[in-house]
Parts: sequence; structure tokens; C-alpha cells
Amino acid sequence: MRALITNDDGIDSPGLWALAAGARDAGLDVVVAAPHVDASGVGGSVLSVRDGNRTAVHPRELPGLPGIPAFAVEGHPAFIVHAAGRGWLDPHPDIVLSGINDGSNVGRAVLHSGTAGAALTASLHGWYGLAVSLDSGLETPENPHWDSALHLLPTVLDLLLAASPGTVFSLNVPDLPVDELGELREARLAHFGAVQVRVVHRDGHPSGALHASISEHGFTPEPGTDIALLAAGHPTLTELQSVGERPGVLGQRSATADLGG
Repeated sequence: MRALITNDDGIDSPGLWALAAGARDAGLDVVVAAPHVDASGVGGSVLSVRDGNRTAVHPRELPGLPGIPAFAVEGHPAFIVHAAGRGWLDPHPDIVLSGINDGSNVGRAVLHSGTAGAALTASLHGWYGLAVSLDSGLETPENPHWDSALHLLPTVLDLLLAASPGTVFSLNVPDLPVDELGELREARLAHFGAVQVRVVHRDGHPSGALHASISEHGFTPEPGTDIALLAAGHPTLTELQSVGERPGVLGQRSATADLGG
């Protein structure tokens, strides 16, 4: 199978290189294409830096990946996946692996994740998608345990490829040595995410600015959610659903109108 490896941390992320090596070692036909700069938090954005209708692509050679085609793209992760399905890559990928993200992608806040956005965009093309994240905290550790995520990759790929094309999984792995990992667990999404963001407006010239501060959550997570299981040392696996419609809205409105007289 042909695998597109991307991320939202950018082409120079060691997590990206590790995931590409893991996909190669799993027997996939690998091509790497990732944003030329950090694009964290862009969700499913298909924005790119355009000169007319042109988006620049820069061929790269990545450490430890001889012979693997790699490109730094001046666009967001979902743009890269979308471009791959609209004529850029021939043949197009069968699966998109996104990550390994520096930091967890948990809760309903995955809506904002560029890592998850790339995997969900794969689903729109009928491809498999896998977002892989390492729960490394707010500060990047000196030696993240990328190998712990790669240890689980073959198992998760088997589960994913046994499902229908278009299926998307999100894998979150504690930043622990392999021998300290708990059992892989299926997890529900927490209500929001693993961090709290506070935004305040501060006056200044000419009209002030919004200042954001980030801190780790200060609440007790609900049992069985991805945040709770990760905190207990368990890698978590969650199937994500892409955008879809929910029928019956006109019928619901009519019923409400009737009840209201």
C-alpha cells in the first residue's frame, strides 16, 4: 500500500521522521510531504501560500530515510492530503499517517488539530487515516519516546486496515519507555482537551492585542476517556468520524412549531 506521511509540526520534526521510518519498516510504500513550517492547530484548513495558483514545494532529504521521496510544502496538512488526491501524487496514497505529534491530541479539541485534520481529510478521499500523537506535555522533552509509538504501529495498522476504507483512527501514546506502557485501550473523547487556554485583551497602541496563556487541565477527567486513560499510562485508540449530515431537521422544526401553536 502507498502511504503518505504528513504532520502539523513541520518537515523538520523528528516525530515525522520516526513515523516515516516506522511505515517503511511495516512494508508500506512511503512518500513524505509535510508543511515547510510549524502548522499546529490549523485543523482541516486547506490554506497554502499561493503565488497565483502556485504553491511552492521543496524536495528534501530526511535523516535516516535514504531513497524516501520527501517534500516541504508551503501549505497546511489537510491541503497536502487534498492535493495528493487531486492529481499531485500518482498513484495517490491508500493511507495517510499523520504525526508523530509532539503532544497529545485528545478530547473533542481534536477538531482543531492539524494532525487529526490531515487524517480526516484522507477519509474524504476514501483512504484510511491514522493520527499518531505522543503525550509529551506542554514542554518538549529532551528525548521523546517516539519508539513507544512505533512499537504500537503494526498492531494499530492491522486493526485499521481490517476496517472499511475511509476509516480514521487516532492513537495517543504516553511518553514512556515501551516496557512501562499500559495495555492499549479504546477511549472515548473527553469533553474538550488536555490543556486550558485563557485569552485576555490588553490595551496598547493602536488598539491592543489578545494574549493567550496555556496550562494543563486542572480537573479530574471522566473515567474511560482518552485523557484519563493516558494519565494512567495507557495508549489510547479512538475511531474518529468525519463531517456528515444528520437527517430530519425539517421534521424536527415542524414538530417544534406544532407544539408551540
